[in-house]
Amino acid sequence: MDTTFNTFWMAGFESADLLNSSGDRIDMLRITGHEELVREDYARVCSVGIRTVREGIRWSVVEFLPYRYNFDTVLNMLNAAKEYGVQQIWDICHFGYPSDLSPLHPHFTSRFVALCEAFVNFCLLHRPMRILYVTPINEVSFLSWLGGEVGSTAPYCIKNGWEVKYALMRAYIAGAKAMKQISDLVRIVTTEPLVNMVPELDTGLDDLALAATENELQFQSVDMLCGRICPELGGSEDLPDILGFNYYYNNQWIIGKFQFLGWNDPIPDPRWRPLAELLENAWRRYDRPIILSETSHPKEDRPVWIAMVAAECAKLIDREVPLLGVCLYPIIDRPDWDQPDIWHQSGLWDEGFNGRHRRVLHFPSAMALSAGQQLIARHLGRKHQTQD
Repeated sequence: MDTTFNTFWMAGFESADLLNSSGDRIDMLRITGHEELVREDYARVCSVGIRTVREGIRWSVVEFLPYRYNFDTVLNMLNAAKEYGVQQIWDICHFGYPSDLSPLHPHFTSRFVALCEAFVNFCLLHRPMRILYVTPINEVSFLSWLGGEVGSTAPYCIKNGWEVKYALMRAYIAGAKAMKQISDLVRIVTTEPLVNMVPELDTGLDDLALAATENELQFQSVDMLCGRICPELGGSEDLPDILGFNYYYNNQWIIGKFQFLGWNDPIPDPRWRPLAELLENAWRRYDRPIILSETSHPKEDRPVWIAMVAAECAKLIDREVPLLGVCLYPIIDRPDWDQPDIWHQSGLWDEGFNGRHRRVLHFPSAMALSAGQQLIARHLGRKHQTQD
């Protein structure tokens, strides 16, 4: 099955349209200016050798009434991609739903399936005969925690994470199956958090067992998609085509404390696991091609993080792990969901808003990306020479 990407290095544009912890709608494509500046942004990423991007359609925007859609913004993005030779991976739901819906609503699955079908038919009409990479719902594990455990987005539940996750995956599986039934050009790309939860140092067997159990939970969503658990949802091994894993500096922590392990300490914490090891273990669990679907770091450590990611990915290539790409996410800086006046400074371009959006290139990160591109190219070149 063809699952190739235009470029190994990818760019992700933050497309969340969720209701935040205050109940306010946060539309990241609008706030960051990407909705307006999509062509300029595509020119920018092309200038640094990136021609594959992650985008989102914003469910709350395109479904303006139940089962009624306006894909004008999607068409504008499709046309921009065609003009610049950019390949898109689409999120149907990136943390946001229409205001009258939540995962626990009885119409959630039927509305989501109808949206998936409408989106695929729209794309096939305007960009026929092209492989369509789709993530039905982004980061189900995180979204079910955010809205089901800590009440920070719809449905604003506390300690109902499993119920929200189950409902999200019911819709995810139904949507994935519906899209694949429409066209064999559809490729399903998962994007789930990749984490490592550890016990305290010098702890007992009970805490070691608890950490192992907590780590296993990160795979529940993909296990559902594959039909390995909750088979009544209709999951099957042939549904996911590419497994994406999202990884940030705070994805390894001590259970019960949420104290993060340092990723660049002079003396590494013995519980810290290298990114290459985490990705390889996830790949072995499912035996599908993988991507690092989100990764970034805020502020001054951005270039050091990019260099680390490149080095870990090179290890995977040398180990014959089918790693297809790495997505810098966000590529354009984004504000905080709950405090929109605070920007994270985690993109390749910072926001320099002074009455209009300005993109300010972070030169150290750009240099680190260039070095990472060269490193990966060398390792991919050696791999191809060995195969020949």
